[in-house]
Amino acid sequence: MYANILVEYNVKTLDKTFTYKVAPKIKDKLKVGMKVKVPFGHTYINGFVIGLENKTEEDLNNLKEVTEIVDENLVLNQELLELGKYLKEKTLCSLISAYQTMLPPSLKIKNQKNNYELTATYIILNEEVDIEKYIRENKRSVKQIEILRNLQKHLKILKKDINSSSLKTLINKNVVKEVKEKKYRININLQLKQDNPLTKEQEEVFKAIKDNLEKEKTFLLYGVTGSGKTEVYIHLIKEVIKKQKQALLLVPEITLSTQLVKRFYERFGSKVAIFHSALSEGEKYDEYQKIAKGEVDVVVGTRSAIFTPIKNLGIIIIDEEHSENYKQEKMPRYTTIDMALFRSKYNQIPLVLGSATPSLETMARAKKGVYTLLTLNNRVNNATLPKITIVDMKQEMKKRNPLFSDLLLAKINNCLEKKEQVIILLNRRGHSTIITCQNCGHTFKCPHCDISLTYHKSANNLRCHYCGYTIFKPEECSECHEKALNYLGTGTEKLELELQNNFPKANIVRMDVDTTIRKGSHEKIISSFQNGEYDILLGTQMISKGLDFANVTLVGVINADLSLNMPDFKARERTFSLLTQTAGRSGRSNKKGEVVIQTFDPNNEIYKFILENDYNSFYNYEMAFRHELDYPPYYYLASIKITSKDYNLASKEANKVGNYLLKNLEKTTIVLGPTTASLFRLNGIFRFQIIIKYKVDNKLNDVLRKLDDMYIINKQVNLEIDTSPMTI
Repeated sequence: MYANILVEYNVKTLDKTFTYKVAPKIKDKLKVGMKVKVPFGHTYINGFVIGLENKTEEDLNNLKEVTEIVDENLVLNQELLELGKYLKEKTLCSLISAYQTMLPPSLKIKNQKNNYELTATYIILNEEVDIEKYIRENKRSVKQIEILRNLQKHLKILKKDINSSSLKTLINKNVVKEVKEKKYRININLQLKQDNPLTKEQEEVFKAIKDNLEKEKTFLLYGVTGSGKTEVYIHLIKEVIKKQKQALLLVPEITLSTQLVKRFYERFGSKVAIFHSALSEGEKYDEYQKIAKGEVDVVVGTRSAIFTPIKNLGIIIIDEEHSENYKQEKMPRYTTIDMALFRSKYNQIPLVLGSATPSLETMARAKKGVYTLLTLNNRVNNATLPKITIVDMKQEMKKRNPLFSDLLLAKINNCLEKKEQVIILLNRRGHSTIITCQNCGHTFKCPHCDISLTYHKSANNLRCHYCGYTIFKPEECSECHEKALNYLGTGTEKLELELQNNFPKANIVRMDVDTTIRKGSHEKIISSFQNGEYDILLGTQMISKGLDFANVTLVGVINADLSLNMPDFKARERTFSLLTQTAGRSGRSNKKGEVVIQTFDPNNEIYKFILENDYNSFYNYEMAFRHELDYPPYYYLASIKITSKDYNLASKEANKVGNYLLKNLEKTTIVLGPTTASLFRLNGIFRFQIIIKYKVDNKLNDVLRKLDDMYIINKQVNLEIDTSPMTI
């Protein structure tokens, strides 16, 4: 037997399989998709078995032998092997890079560790021994008899629970035996709850998808915030389980999974696996093995969960499908929806995309009939959408109210008096965003990136939010040495202090990247707020969607223009989505909700759509803009970044790449650039960018692949190709 092996080296020249003989001792165990150790050059490395054959055209005298299976528990099944090839084709990555992306850290190709298995040692009776006879013959051994009677009653007992020398005697005499059982790090058993009955509107949506459970079909479930999309998901998953299949539910952020996972444990018990980046390596290993062995009915996870080895997939659901967290920004730069569409087609099952603010690309496909559009127009339990008020902060500044308008302060105070809760959104972390010298005008910037340092008061340092460069807070200007530093701009840390000053009796909790670094911090903050331990939840965009708090009746948005003024074609779409989703956290139960949005640009057209919760009008308005300027969904985009530590070299090569594209792409394809990237210097690297706009270009993939090959061995200049950029 011969094996075609893909080796661990992520080098373009080695992006192919190598043929090996299979040693007789592993012939019966070896399967396609297994990780093996093979001789390569003068050393031994790992590789994946991509194929097995009984004959080969290779020269048998030159073939080396594969003799060792690294992990018999890891087998990339046929679907995942095909998905890896698709991922390579879509993103122009190497095949080994694709498979690496699909595996948790504990199972990656180079990982040599085998200590992720966690076991518990139990004591059981030896069935070959007459226990009653042994007891009669050892009447004086009271402790031994007690252990044996307990085992007769409970069948097995954890060894660590028997603290007795008598146990050692029983083991030595072979009266009892030790057995090891696989132990999972995550074991949650909550009391099961009854399903909530579906509303008439939910029932119609549920039935439309249920009738297509055996087909490859994509649905867009567009439902206003609080319309009960999750309840529809749960009912659909129960239908899938009835057919002896499994379900995959994806959420964009770990924060969203906290409340959602609890709901799923309450409905499906221990048959739920979770999979996201906040799990430890051991926890990921356990959950991956549970999924691979078919021990669960439902997998709930973030982006990477799309690659989990679900054997009998029956439905894929992507909640908050508009979120940009579903895009992987590092190579391979894949979009989760692309991967989900592949698995939907492979398994002939439905894909459900859910959102209160669908991306324009997704809605355009639904309106064209490529996807099937389903809508939920009403909140459950007859709850009404919150009343939204727009506040002009230019007028408030005249009253010397730089952070909080009089209206927002009054409404927060009113909520606190009624023992109701408040959510405040400011999509910028830290204390102050710009530190300047009043004497000479010097601004503290990152020496490696083209960006100002942010002041973090709790850590007393200045930090770059891109590369992590950090210095202690200076007492004087580094240029003129005057003690005249001025702290401008506001982040969540500063806002928290201001809130505490205004409402000294209120319990306030902040949720941003800085407060959620530790494992379990997301869950702790959300649970504490849900239990009423805090009155005000302040945070960045991680609190804007998916969270459900019955006692929240007020949402305040500080500096709503932050995302609106970004130099990107998706700025308005992001702002509409962020503000609509955040507003949706208010008034989700029987209490009426309110929203106060503070802006310096109250006459911007976008606020009109947000006030009226009018997604369709926003969609038409934004689509006209996209059409005028040839942006998605009317055109596809591709992005090429040319980067180097040498400015002149990066500039020179960027022009070369631009000229190559103009000469080799279709005439109808638009090539913009090269120009400097929006963040021109990042971590000491100069960055130029070229944007490609096209409708149909049959040459594009080949041209991009050739460009990639040209620069693959260039150690001074790097090409970053993104075939589906989310930002430009």
